[in-house]
Amino acid sequence: MLDIQTDNAVPSSKATTPDRSRFSPEVRKGLLGLGLGNALEWYDWMVFGLLSAFIGPNFFPNTEPLSATLNALAVFAVGFAFRPLGGILLGTLADRIGRRRVMLLSIMLMAGTTLVIAITPSYATIGPAAGIILVACRVLQGISTGIEAPLSTSHAVELAPEGREGYVAGIMSFYVNIGILMASLVSFLCSLVIGGAAMGEWGWRVPFIIGALFGFVVLYLRRSLPETLKEEEMATNTPRAVWRGVGKHWLSVLAIVFVVGAAQAYNYAWNVGLPSAARSGFKEDPTAVFALTTVLGVILVVGSWVIGKLADGKAMSRWFLVTRILAIPSVFLMLLYVQPGIGGFAAVLLGGSIILVLNMTLYNVVSSSLMPKNIRGTGVALGYGIGVAVFGGTASYLLVWFQSLNLTWIFPVYVAVLSILSIVFYIAARRSNGIFVGK
Repeated sequence: MLDIQTDNAVPSSKATTPDRSRFSPEVRKGLLGLGLGNALEWYDWMVFGLLSAFIGPNFFPNTEPLSATLNALAVFAVGFAFRPLGGILLGTLADRIGRRRVMLLSIMLMAGTTLVIAITPSYATIGPAAGIILVACRVLQGISTGIEAPLSTSHAVELAPEGREGYVAGIMSFYVNIGILMASLVSFLCSLVIGGAAMGEWGWRVPFIIGALFGFVVLYLRRSLPETLKEEEMATNTPRAVWRGVGKHWLSVLAIVFVVGAAQAYNYAWNVGLPSAARSGFKEDPTAVFALTTVLGVILVVGSWVIGKLADGKAMSRWFLVTRILAIPSVFLMLLYVQPGIGGFAAVLLGGSIILVLNMTLYNVVSSSLMPKNIRGTGVALGYGIGVAVFGGTASYLLVWFQSLNLTWIFPVYVAVLSILSIVFYIAARRSNGIFVGK
């Protein structure tokens, strides 16, 4: 396995504690800053998806509710399209100048653009400029999130002691799901307090303002992040050397694309697509929908912590293969929700939650394990960005679109095929290049 020890300038439990399985206070603080950044990313990202039925009519011509919602979801997908660019630019930078500074830049971009979305006037006030500003913010957020999740997980893996990859997977996923839960909870509480009509007019802005404030808190906490790249590693990591290494490990990048893409397609179908279909397609009560997505968030938070504990010290590769196989049949649960009824929505949403949390807890650490340290920032971010852009970012749009055409069955088949391909490419990459974290 690749040695990821750091020099004496870097607080690391691998170098400073007698028991290499324990976390030092510096490492725990670093994991907190990295984890809260993940929480912010997912909070901001999920709030946009959850409130798309309200955002669409405010930023685009409000001629027909479903069309406006699809416009908002299309902008949601635009942000994903720029994630590979973020992976290329900021991933290469992270392998050249270190993880810490790129992690700070990522949070600055996310917090700033979230604030701009919150205060931008509506289409009725400034016309098409509203949509243009929204798209520009989503582009910058796409670039930011193209590096946030993959690099923060890689950074956490490099900080943690050997053999604790399962714990890292659990704790990072825990923070991700805290962000998702916060998005659902804040949306639910706003809808409950001010009502659906006010949410459509101005209330949708409140969750974005909360996200921006949260971002500036995370920026403060990240100032003391430890650096895991040594000075000599950064000095020899020229852009040419980095990309030569990525090219050598092209099969691992391809595997990451599908490892990430299948998990994210499942995730966005459950967390964004199904709730959007419930509100826009089946006209379910928004407060009830937000209440159920909040319950889903609680399951994800608790489940990720439990799975991290269970997987700690175990072989990540075996856990990944089992959980991904289970995803193949479970995605067909969504076919049970084909007509209005909050009970049917609840059964599908919560019924698939266990397999969802199994897959979402492990996939980022599994992706990080496929790339060596010196090119991990670039390789993982590139594969992650492509996987999320091509498969995750389009999932909620495809689900709502297929449902509007009465072709709902196509989507679970699509996700099942992605899951199968992720297994095939992961095994091929592991046999060809090996794994560099865990076993």
